[in-house]
Amino acid sequence: MKSIAFFDFDGTITTKDTLLEFIKFCKGKLNFYKGFLLNSPYLVAYKAGIITNQRAKEKVLAYFFKNITVAAFSRLSDEFTQTVLPGLIRPKALEEIARLRQQGTEIVIVSASPENWIKPWATKMGVDLIATNLVVEENKITGIINGHNCYGEEKVNRIKQLYNLTSYKTIYVYGDSSGDRPMLALATQAFYKPFR
Repeated sequence: MKSIAFFDFDGTITTKDTLLEFIKFCKGKLNFYKGFLLNSPYLVAYKAGIITNQRAKEKVLAYFFKNITVAAFSRLSDEFTQTVLPGLIRPKALEEIARLRQQGTEIVIVSASPENWIKPWATKMGVDLIATNLVVEENKITGIINGHNCYGEEKVNRIKQLYNLTSYKTIYVYGDSSGDRPMLALATQAFYKPFR
């Protein structure tokens, strides 16, 4: 029987939320804080349960990235992956991925962040990726999420669409937040905030 490991990315493999760090990288800290101040009503509404996590995220993504070309967004994503992301990766997470790979475990990153800057890293690491996808119209980023934000129960839905979990003897799951709890419930061996 095979084994598989599902890793949350932001806060589990990384020390910080990469969406926030990506915005800082692209727009600078001053514009980052200004943008979040202007979008604070949506963030407060999300925290109060008035709007969904997805709606709040779309408001932020649209504010910072709406109408940027796909080519420019891809270039920024690649630069971020090469220059900033390596400094955010937890060494213990890399050690665990290497250990699991050595024992023949399939490894999948499952992230609520857009795939754009995680995919190059996942490809380089030789691991699979399930992540949020963004809608593109006329070759430009819209800020709208394609389908559902890969968060909470949606992580489980996406995993079950792609993997027949009954064919695995061992299911490792690594997470660090309430958004990972449904995914952690799939595990035969669950790890909460394991690399801190």
